[in-house]
Parts: sequence; structure tokens; C-alpha cells
Amino acid sequence: MTPVSRANNVLVTYASKMGGTKDIAAAIGAELTNLGSEVTLLDAASVCSVDRFDAVVLGSSLYLRRWRPDAITVLRLLAKRGTELGSIPVWLFQSGPCGNGARTEQVASPRKVRRYADRLGAAHPMTFGGRLDPALATGFIARRMATGALVGDFRDFETR
Repeated sequence: MTPVSRANNVLVTYASKMGGTKDIAAAIGAELTNLGSEVTLLDAASVCSVDRFDAVVLGSSLYLRRWRPDAITVLRLLAKRGTELGSIPVWLFQSGPCGNGARTEQVASPRKVRRYADRLGAAHPMTFGGRLDPALATGFIARRMATGALVGDFRDFETR
């Protein structure tokens, strides 16, 4: 059992472009609720403060090996809170790999995310496989990727 799973009031927040990371965050929130925590699930863009929470779970989708800007903003809030009020347990995850091996691949997180994780005393992010649905792909790169072997749902809700 992790410190996050023993916390009473947990923020589960995510930065998701096409909804796959949001679904992972919702599954994590449901599991924490089953363990007895009170969970608030929020899009990272909606997070203004982390002060009222006993623990935070933060996830971001990965695009070109980068976290979404809203997730980085939450990392900054967590670092500021740790400086001013003392740190709280933080658990990080990222989603994005698609294709063969995506369900087990652990991708190195961006250097900025690793620095924040180290500063917060958090483990580096756990990587979950991503989902690439051609109907949801927005932007030139995502649309191009959504025409080949990377198409599909590579998230694994059972074993992680």
C-alpha cells in the first residue's frame, strides 16, 4: 500500500489531449475510492491549489516525449506547496506509448518532470500504454500516427 492509497483526501488530476489519460486517472480514482479515500478527480487545467489535499496523483499524456503544459503547472504548484507548507505524498504517471510492447514499456519521463519528482520526493512516473483512436486524433502528427500500426488501445487496466 502506497502513502497515496492511505491518504484521506486525494486529488487525482490529469492532462489529457484525447481522453485516454483521463480514463486512466478515473480508474485510479475509483480504486482509491474503493480503498476508502475521498477522491477529487480534476482536469489539470482546473487545478488552482493543492493545499486542501492529503495526497496527489498526477498524470499526463506524452507527446513527443513531453508532458502536457497543464500537468507541468500542477507540478509547480506541488513544488511551491512543498516549500511553503511541507510536502505531501505524490504519485506520478504518464501515458502514451502505442504499438507493440506499449503495455509494458517504461518511457523515461522528461527531464523537467524528473527534476520536479526528485524535488518532491516522488518516484519517477509510471508509464501506461496509450490509446490512439483515428476518430479522436487532432493535429497533423496525431492524424499521421493514426494511420498505421500505432492505432489501438494499449492501456492495461488489469495488471498495473
